Amino acid sequence: MKLRGISTAACLANMAFAQSKLKIMPLGDSITELSCWRAKLWNGLKTSNLTDKIEFVGTLNNTQACDTADEEFSKQHHEGHTGYLAIDIAYDHIETWINATKPDIVMFMLGTDDIARGRRIEDVVEAYTSMVGTMRKYNNNTKIIIDTVVPLPTNMEPVQRLNALIPDWAVEQNMTDSPIYVNDIYPFPTSFLRDGIHPNEAGEDQIVNGLNPLLTWIINSNTTGNSTTRI
Repeated sequence: MKLRGISTAACLANMAFAQSKLKIMPLGDSITELSCWRAKLWNGLKTSNLTDKIEFVGTLNNTQACDTADEEFSKQHHEGHTGYLAIDIAYDHIETWINATKPDIVMFMLGTDDIARGRRIEDVVEAYTSMVGTMRKYNNNTKIIIDTVVPLPTNMEPVQRLNALIPDWAVEQNMTDSPIYVNDIYPFPTSFLRDGIHPNEAGEDQIVNGLNPLLTWIINSNTTGNSTTRI
């Protein structure tokens, strides 16, 4: 049967969609750069046969020699920057990083360094809002995952305040075409930290335990054309 022009164009568009990979940006500070939760997340997604549909994007490629036999993970990228504050990323860096890769999904944990350096929690939340605006500037369908931040045993009060603000902030900033999801990593005892800041293996697992099913659902929804609006 001969296809009409419009049908041919639709078929080509569907083929292109099926062949393109979802670009996922892991964004954060040293917890993103130096921990192995990214490798563990990749392995979990591979177990679900999803890694052929995605790529981790960013300007950095270091994998910290994490315990993974997956050669494909060594090719993945991220935006985990040791020592970077959320307020620095929001106003000095995010535009360049997002413009370079234009991710479909951004997952981030930020605020630990801000708290450690005495920055106002309100400024951290404002930085979140600014970052989301930049993400949507380059892709108004960006799906966003924000993690609550890890405990700081010597300074828990601001951590608790920030984590308490994140769910309401996510609801306020949520959009139908660009939803924001919260990965609440708690309960997260201080025994899940290896040095008082960075997660040990149990802490990495705790982060991934929330991210894996959430990201799996988002990936499947986007690659099948279903809605990613949860009710």
